[in-house]
Amino acid sequence: MEILHTVDEVRNRLGSARHEGASVGLVPTMGALHAGHLSLVTAARRHDVVVATIFVNPLQFAPTEDLAAYPRDLDGDAALAAAAGVDVLFAPSVAEMYPDQVRTSVSVSGVSASMEGASRPTHFDGVATVVAKLFNIVGPCTAYFGEKDFQQLAVIRRMTGDLSVPVEVIGCPTVREPDGLALSSRNVNLDPDERVVAPVLHRALERGAAAIAHGATDAGGARTDGLDHPGHPARRARLRGDRGCGHPRAADGLRPRQPAVRGASVPPRAADRQRGSTVAFRISLGRTVPWLSSTSSFLAAESRGCRQRCGRPRPPGCGSAS
Repeated sequence: MEILHTVDEVRNRLGSARHEGASVGLVPTMGALHAGHLSLVTAARRHDVVVATIFVNPLQFAPTEDLAAYPRDLDGDAALAAAAGVDVLFAPSVAEMYPDQVRTSVSVSGVSASMEGASRPTHFDGVATVVAKLFNIVGPCTAYFGEKDFQQLAVIRRMTGDLSVPVEVIGCPTVREPDGLALSSRNVNLDPDERVVAPVLHRALERGAAAIAHGATDAGGARTDGLDHPGHPARRARLRGDRGCGHPRAADGLRPRQPAVRGASVPPRAADRQRGSTVAFRISLGRTVPWLSSTSSFLAAESRGCRQRCGRPRPPGCGSAS
């Protein structure tokens, strides 16, 4: 595996590969790699050259957020990436990515305004800007992102389509712990009590998905009551709302940010349910800010069904990252 640190090195390396007819698969990350990231690498290995990026992007962190505390282990990440089959690891410095004051940003309206965007109003501008920059550096490719960060995936898809970027964006299903908690680099921030509580989110999604699969036609019919977990038998989580919006609530420890949910689509017709839809919510637990458990297909609670708009089969090995 080659480890590159400059934009010119990446462009020269991939330009030569494309000249020889190679295809490129891209897995953008912020490092602190786990099995979810590595499953994206597995999916990308259908390409001739697999590129992974590790860059903790300051533009997507507000001044009060955890930029300095975000886990970093380049040596460990490089070893994991090499073992997973990455050919090129791009690990630029902040100075390499932003050599001057950033005066240009990419903003995707609408899809970025609710959920995470409502409580972190600059976050998705930072995400869209760095992803657009990475796409420009890497060039034409297929990029793999996890569905755990479902709103982020929607923002990136919209940005790519609106700007006619020559990149195919593939969303891959969430990889979870045995108890259902979505793998995330930030899970290390959960204290023991919070870690016990966290899987209730996935169970709420499973119950909501099952209700809709059995005919519920609005989010109010997708309630998920009685979600017990060790040590907290009275806790409940439920999806509530209408007109395509669910609202997860839980007693003790789970703090839905306002607005808690937007875009939890509940198809009114069986034909729509056959195509598959997604429940998504944004919730905060302890110091772990972004989504702990965010997506669930109405047809399969583990999000096994492909929901790519292109309708093509999902590449083998797809999994989700944070």
